[in-house]
Amino acid sequence: MILKSKICGVSDTKTLRYIVNHKSPPQFIGFIVNYPKSKRYVDIKKLIELTDIDKKNSFYVAVLVNPEKVILEEIKNLPFDYYQLYNCSVDKIRFIKNTYNKKIITALTIENSEDVKNYQLYKDVSDIYLFDSKGYEKSMSFNHSLIENIQSDKELMLAGNIQINDDLEKYKKIADIIDISGGLETSGLKDINKIETFLNKLTDLNNEA
Repeated sequence: MILKSKICGVSDTKTLRYIVNHKSPPQFIGFIVNYPKSKRYVDIKKLIELTDIDKKNSFYVAVLVNPEKVILEEIKNLPFDYYQLYNCSVDKIRFIKNTYNKKIITALTIENSEDVKNYQLYKDVSDIYLFDSKGYEKSMSFNHSLIENIQSDKELMLAGNIQINDDLEKYKKIADIIDISGGLETSGLKDINKIETFLNKLTDLNNEA
């Protein structure tokens, strides 16, 4: 089994073009759509410009925090493959999934083992489960081992302050996909050199399998 990846918080065209044209691109690329508190947030005008770039072999992911209908209508014709939803009820996710015909990454923010158990509530509306920290835009950590015993027929995505120098092998044992954002930045901006290092390191790991 290969360890897949998602590079999140892409906000400029130069970085995006570099990622989609990489010899080993990530399977997922995420954009912060409706959370202005994040330094990685992109407004609708910029979002249209970014998603006009051919995604090639990656999936585009709209990262949404309890989105209102107005933003859902604004982005409905953009080429997103997945909506990554934070802080939404099961009913709201079902409505979004059915109305906009998108695959769903249900994002669960984790602090303890009880938080982890909540994933079961979303089994009928989720295509992927994402386990993230409580920090949202702050790149906080949580105890990743809390999810290592989950038995699910859906893919598990792991976020929460993942860094390029981490032992990726340990993530491969507990998740199908790792989601990295701040770990690929220097002074708050995506760093091409760090992206190159990460993608090559992941490729080497997967080639060892």
